[in-house]
Order: sequence, then C-alpha cells, then structure tokens
Amino acid sequence: MTHYQVIAHHQIASDQDLDEVLAFYPRLAEASRQEPGNVSFRVYRQLDDERAVVVMERYTSRAAFGEHQRTAHFEEILLGQIAPRLSDRTREAYDVPPAE
Repeated sequence: MTHYQVIAHHQIASDQDLDEVLAFYPRLAEASRQEPGNVSFRVYRQLDDERAVVVMERYTSRAAFGEHQRTAHFEEILLGQIAPRLSDRTREAYDVPPAE
C-alpha cells in the first residue's frame, strides 16, 4: 500500500497580506494533523522569497486526501482565508512508499 504525498506551492500576493496569511498556516496544519488519514503536514517558507510557501502533506491514501479537502478547516482556512490572498497556487501529487 502506498501513501499519497502532496506538495503545494503558494505565492502570497502582497507584502501587506504576508503576516496575516502566514498566521493561518499553523491553524491549518494543526487541524489537518488531527485527521485520521493524515500522516504529516508541514509548512515551509522559501529562504530567498518570503512570500513563497511550500506545504508538504502526506495521507494514508488518495481517498484520505479527498476527505481532507472536504473538511471545514480546509474550506474555511485554505479556501476562505489563504487562497484568496495568493497570486499563484500549484500542487504536485505522488504515490510514495509509507516508509519515506
């Protein structure tokens, strides 16, 4: 059985929104880590671009990631607060061995 690894790249649109948007990521991470299908949820800021954020998420399955996308915290925090303040948002997804 494989895990489902998601790597999301977010570009915060403006410096004026930076602190406010960054404050939402720990809330999203904490809530996501409580989901039964979540293996890990980590947020990183790029060193040479303070508005660039990378979110690395791992779930027990693609279905578990689908369930994550239907949670209240995904809809309220990511879609409601973070996404509207991004100038770019991309996502990569991979099937990976559980031991990685």
